[in-house]
Amino acid sequence: MLWLAVHLPRLSLEAFEAGLPDALRAQPVALLDGPRVAAANAAACACGIRAGLKRATALALAPGLRFGQASPARDAQALAAVAHAALAFTPAVTLDAGDAVVLLEVHASLRLFGGLPRLLQRLRDALAPLGHRVQVAAAPTAHGAALLARWRDDLAQGPHSGDLGALAARLDAVPAALLGAAREHREALQGMGLATLADLRVLPRAGLARRFGDALLDELDRAYGRRPDPREWVTLPPEFDARLELAARADTAEQVLHAAGVLLARLVAWAQARHARVAGFVLQMRHEPRHRDGGQPPHTALEIALAAPSADAAHLGALLREHLGRTTLAAPTLELRLQCRHLVHGAPPSGELFPTRAGEAEGLTRLLERLRARLGDAQVQRLDAVADHRPERATRARAATGVAEGRPLPAPSAAPAARPLSRPAWLCAEPVPLPERGGRPWLDGVPLQLLAGPERIEAGWWDGALAARDYFVAQAGDGVLVWIYRARLPLAGATDGEGGWWLHGRFG
Repeated sequence: MLWLAVHLPRLSLEAFEAGLPDALRAQPVALLDGPRVAAANAAACACGIRAGLKRATALALAPGLRFGQASPARDAQALAAVAHAALAFTPAVTLDAGDAVVLLEVHASLRLFGGLPRLLQRLRDALAPLGHRVQVAAAPTAHGAALLARWRDDLAQGPHSGDLGALAARLDAVPAALLGAAREHREALQGMGLATLADLRVLPRAGLARRFGDALLDELDRAYGRRPDPREWVTLPPEFDARLELAARADTAEQVLHAAGVLLARLVAWAQARHARVAGFVLQMRHEPRHRDGGQPPHTALEIALAAPSADAAHLGALLREHLGRTTLAAPTLELRLQCRHLVHGAPPSGELFPTRAGEAEGLTRLLERLRARLGDAQVQRLDAVADHRPERATRARAATGVAEGRPLPAPSAAPAARPLSRPAWLCAEPVPLPERGGRPWLDGVPLQLLAGPERIEAGWWDGALAARDYFVAQAGDGVLVWIYRARLPLAGATDGEGGWWLHGRFG
C-alpha cells in the first residue's frame, strides 16, 4: 500500500479568510479560540502576534487587528472540499479531521496517472483553486504518512522509498509532540528529554504504557506498520450544498463574486469527484436585516442554468459575474449558500489538436450562455424549423436554454448545398405592399429589377390562412437584393395602386 497524506497547517485561518476580500486579507487577522489567539496571518505575525496570546495583548500589539472566531463547522466544510478533490484520484480517501489531514491510498492509481511525481503534481494542481497551503507526505502506512505531513512537506525533501525500513528511519526524526496521545503529556515528555519518536521507541514498552497509557503505544505501532489501522472512507453527498459566512459584509456584487469563487471551486471539486459536470446551480445571498424596512427580502437567489454542462470554475464564475451585474442587492450580504442538483455524468470532452465542429459548437454554446446571463433568458432565442411552406410560419422562436431543459444545442451542421433560389434571413414582421406601375413593382420610388423566380408557394387551405404566391428575387435601385412576391388571388380591399406585389424580406 502507498498512502499520500495532505496536511493543511493553516486550515482554520484560511477557511475564515475565504470570506474576506483581498484588501482585508493583507491586514492583520487573527482567529480566537475562547479568549486566546489560535492562529494569525502573516501581517499579524509581523506585529508580534502568536498563537496563545490573550485577546487584549494581541490588540495592544496591533490596534487594527481583525478578529474571527474559530469554527469547527467551517473547518469541516473546507476539509471536505479537499477530500472531494482527492476523490478524483482514488476512491480510497479518509480524514484525520482533528489534525486537518486528508489521506489517499494511491497504490492502484499510480499506473493510471503515470507514477507518483505526476500524480502528486496533478493533485497539487487540483487543490490550488481551493486556496490552501498544503504539506504532502507519502508512506506505506496511513498514520505514518499523516505524521510526516504534519511535520513537514516531506515529498519536497527528496525521493521517497515505500518500504517499512525506510519509513522507520524517517519517522524516528518526527517530534514526539505530534502524536495525538502525547499532547496531554507534553510537559512530562519534555522534562524526560523525549523529543522524537526514536526516543520513545528505545524505552521499554511496558514502562511506556504504564506512564503514558496504551494509546501512545497503539499510535506508534500504527505509524510504523506493526498494527492494523482500519479507516472509514469518505463518501460523496448526492447533492452539493455549501455555505460561506462572510467575515465582512459585502455591499457590492464584486465583493459577493469574490467570496462566491471559493464556493465555486468547492463545487467543481465535488463534481469532478462524481465524474460529472455542472448543468446548473443556485447562489443564495442572505442579507443583513434592516428593521426600518419591513418589505426587504431576507435573501436573494440567483438560479443559473448552463446551455452545456461544465466543470470549469472560471467559466462558472464568468456566468455568475454576468448575472450579478444585472442584480441589485436589496441589502448588504452576510452569508452565501451554493446549491447544485443538476449534474451531467460522463467523461468531459477531450482536448482538440485541430478545430472541429464540436469545438465550434462549444464556443457558440458559451457565447449563448454569456448573452443569456447578460440580457436575460427571454431576450436570447433560437429558431426551430416548422413543417410549413409559408415563410412567416416556417420557423418558431423559443428560448435558447439548451441543457437546462434537456434539449442540448446541436453541433453546427455542414453547409447546405446551394439551391437555385435561396431565401433571405431577414423577413419583414408583416409583408409591405408595393406600388405597381406598368406591370413592374416599385420600391422607394425606383422600379425593381427581377433577377430570379418565380418560386410558387400555395399552402394554408387547411387553417383558413391561404397563401398563393409567386416569389421573386429583385434588385433595388441601390443594389440591395430583396425578396418580393405577387399574390395570385385578389385581395380584399386592394386599390389600383396595390395590384398584389409585396415586400417580404431583405438579403443581408
